[in-house]
Amino acid sequence: MNYDLTSFEKGLEQLSITLSGEQKQQFLTYYEYLVEKNKVMNLTAITEYEEVITKHFLDSLAVVKTSCFKPEKLARKRLIDIGTGAGFPGIPLKIAFPELEILLLDSLNKRINFLNEVTEMLGLTKINTVHGRAEDYAKQKGYRESFDFCVSRAVANLSTLSEYCIPFVKQGGCFISYKSGSVDQELIQAEKAVKILGGQREEVVRFSLADTDMDRSFVVIRKAKPTPKKYPRKAGLPSKEPLGAVILS
Repeated sequence: MNYDLTSFEKGLEQLSITLSGEQKQQFLTYYEYLVEKNKVMNLTAITEYEEVITKHFLDSLAVVKTSCFKPEKLARKRLIDIGTGAGFPGIPLKIAFPELEILLLDSLNKRINFLNEVTEMLGLTKINTVHGRAEDYAKQKGYRESFDFCVSRAVANLSTLSEYCIPFVKQGGCFISYKSGSVDQELIQAEKAVKILGGQREEVVRFSLADTDMDRSFVVIRKAKPTPKKYPRKAGLPSKEPLGAVILS
């Protein structure tokens, strides 16, 4: 099938990202397989071509707007995508920046099977998948404080996400949370948790998705010091009892 790449190419230009013809084809193959598999398993509510381009692909790649994710300095950098789901943002980042070493983590095994099929189909290398919970893997050697970047588009409050993600980041690295809508209240609520976990808020990048009025934000947290060994807490607690949460009236 022939696809109109106009909006994709326009969005890439706005992000100052240049892709080869092969890379663009990888995105189209990914789209086709995503839609096909979505018929038999719940991967995404967004399946219309232009929407996937904007809300999944370009949204995933927009991380280049942050000051810590520098496309020219990604060689030998390791990135973990927590709660990756259908592979966002991890797979778009791998296609666009093949020099990145990427680990995709998700708690649902059938999603992991899908991701393995996708990476093989696209011929991607230095990308691996892990089936499990962030709370468990964040305690393990080889995972804990081993990544230059931790990214997540998962739907959870920032206090909870920080406890899942900051333990994976090495000192000096960044946890980048993809957020939609206003994040001001979340930032206040998560301030204590971020500090407890060894993080320091570096910047909040606010923008709108290409040719839409949809607000997006990147919350960038720099790992300033090691995370205390007792974090993350056991499964379920980070979401049920967000660490250091400030309750706002």
